[in-house]
Amino acid sequence: MKSHLTRSMQTAFVLALLMLAVPDVNAQDKSAEVKAVVDKMFDAMRAGDSLSLRSVVTADCALTSLSRNKADSVIVHTSSMQGFIKAVGTPHKEKWDEKIYDVTVSIDEPMAIVWAPYKFYLGETFSHCGVNVFTLTHTKAGWKINAITDTRRKENCP
Repeated sequence: MKSHLTRSMQTAFVLALLMLAVPDVNAQDKSAEVKAVVDKMFDAMRAGDSLSLRSVVTADCALTSLSRNKADSVIVHTSSMQGFIKAVGTPHKEKWDEKIYDVTVSIDEPMAIVWAPYKFYLGETFSHCGVNVFTLTHTKAGWKINAITDTRRKENCP
């Protein structure tokens, strides 16, 4: 009897370890859904598609950019999403291509945060780099971006 109890405990322990080792597929699916919204925003930028861009943001989405001036002071620049949507949809000579990498997604439903370092190109010409932070909200229509904050610099770009 003693060995049976020990064997049962060992089996339970091994099963518990296996359950911890199996990834949370639901969390992975949600992370993929969130990242897909951010990817769709960048696809819309590249295509100059304001309608597609409008579909992934909330009506009151906030935009904030942080940079430094020559005196090394932080400059905070806020702008409207409506202005950004209009700029994306207005024909421009060169494609706006923002390439993100090393993306991290964190979710605590109904909120998600995406941290995404980026490099921005006008056509084939490098313009600047930094980090984007997206705040998303899960709505009845799915995930929507409700705030974007980015840093911008031309130096120390990986």
